[in-house]
Amino acid sequence: MKRVAAGIVAGVLLGLAAAGAWFLARLNAPYKGYDAAEQFVEVPQGASPAAIGRRLVAAGVVRDAVTFRYELLRSGAGRRLQAGEYRFDRPMRVREVVAKLARGDVYLLLITFPEGLTIKQMAEVFASRGFGQAGTFIAAARDPRPIQTLDPDARDLEGYLFPDTYTLPRQTTAAQLVSRMVASFEKALSPDLRQHAGARGLSIRELVTLASIVEKETGKPEERPLVAAVYSNRLKIGMGLQCDPTVIYALERAGRYTGNLTREDLKFDSSYNTYRYAGLPPGPIAAPGRASLEAAARPADVPYLYFVSRNDGSHVFAATLEEHNRNVFEYQIKPNRR
Repeated sequence: MKRVAAGIVAGVLLGLAAAGAWFLARLNAPYKGYDAAEQFVEVPQGASPAAIGRRLVAAGVVRDAVTFRYELLRSGAGRRLQAGEYRFDRPMRVREVVAKLARGDVYLLLITFPEGLTIKQMAEVFASRGFGQAGTFIAAARDPRPIQTLDPDARDLEGYLFPDTYTLPRQTTAAQLVSRMVASFEKALSPDLRQHAGARGLSIRELVTLASIVEKETGKPEERPLVAAVYSNRLKIGMGLQCDPTVIYALERAGRYTGNLTREDLKFDSSYNTYRYAGLPPGPIAAPGRASLEAAARPADVPYLYFVSRNDGSHVFAATLEEHNRNVFEYQIKPNRR
């Protein structure tokens, strides 16, 4: 009987050892139970570890709920699992999966809006990155309520969607992105900039409008305060801004811009046409970046009233019409003659 009992105990121990070895092998073996190249799993806010485990098993990311629960107990990560969407694209050990969720390595996409884009152009970027239809972005940007505290006269969010690179979940809606872009704009428009604008007699809308013109006129950081000075000086003496980008914006709004600005275009009747109407246009013509906002709030202390392109991305500035005409001849007429 003793020998029988010993045999039974030995058999049980061998069975337990085999089961343990099997479980450890199962625990440590990389697993991929989905056929696609990648699998996404959404972990809802407030989901329990058990519910998260069921989602992972159903998605084929972990083999079974038992090994998942064991790893949570072993690692103590059960309370650290974070909500969000996760991307899996290779076989993974259960400990790797748990560590990924505990770190909060959620799947995010980058979307970049360069400075100087209009709402319509931003909508095209939004659509090209696969977040949704361009029309949904335009519709969200037409709602001026997010900015009405700063600009009660705003009819849409033109100029107030801050150009930047944003990291977003795949399911981000146009309204959510627009809200975040407005928040970034409000952060960029620091109290110091608001104070300088107020000291110069500019409302927030006028500041952003001037900054948008600066943004469209030059891409060189060192020129932005000079361009801002030219238009600020013209405003002071009641001189027309005569700014080509404002005419282009007017034509684009009317669906009439062909890519080339003609003399006839300069006669186009629009309140945005600064060749026909004095002062600033009624609103921003694009989204200015931080540097253009700063230039509009603090233009250079120079007497310039004119500038002309050197045809290399830079400009030459002048205080008098005579000097400006010489610059036009030097940088525009002479090269064309050659």
